[in-house]
Amino acid sequence: MNRARRWTAWVVTVVVVLAVVFLVYANIVMQGTRSAALQVWRDDRVAVRDAGDSVVMTPTGPGDGTGVVFIPGAKVDPWAYMATFRQVVASGTTVVITKPTLNLAFFDTRPLSTFEAHAPSVRTWAVGGHSLGGVRACQLAQDADGLLLLGSYCANDVARSSIDVLSVSGSRDGLSTPEKVVAARHLLPTTATLVEIEGANHADFGAYGDQPGDRTATISRADARAQISAAIEDWVRTLR
Repeated sequence: MNRARRWTAWVVTVVVVLAVVFLVYANIVMQGTRSAALQVWRDDRVAVRDAGDSVVMTPTGPGDGTGVVFIPGAKVDPWAYMATFRQVVASGTTVVITKPTLNLAFFDTRPLSTFEAHAPSVRTWAVGGHSLGGVRACQLAQDADGLLLLGSYCANDVARSSIDVLSVSGSRDGLSTPEKVVAARHLLPTTATLVEIEGANHADFGAYGDQPGDRTATISRADARAQISAAIEDWVRTLR
């Protein structure tokens, strides 16, 4: 009996320790760059609010009726993507950046409607994500009008759907490498638009500094961000 109790106590202790270690790991995120965030806060064309479960970015001018529910990459601060969408929102598109459960998209089971409710005036919705967030976005694509992949690719097959897809990748991405993006191309519709930013890396899709495992970018963050924004703006016009 004593041996059984000792084994039970040992197993419980190990489980608790592993749970604590995982929770600590999940809650250590790559923080958004302060200077990039301040540029967004100071832009009078863009309104930003914390909705609790997400960061909601809306244009202060006329909206175009379109919106994007965007899912961050694993353990990346949701606020780090404000800079990515600053110009997109200024042009009229609403962007809702989710705050994934435990900072990992796969643990977040909430439907798109949870986040779409923050912008009831939007008529056309796309779902998107960066890195692991993009993989999760692919799983939710059946409930959206468009799919936006930034430095990401699908793990499930959406090739037979009629959804409008934009995949923006970086030639210097060390995580979602160009080879991985090409290998997963068959999972997207033949009508999907693929844009590769020459010289951009994985971290260029947000504003949170360098990321372990990434390659060195050969263009500036500002240049990469401008090209990413332009590609998204052009694509959003096709969704209206």
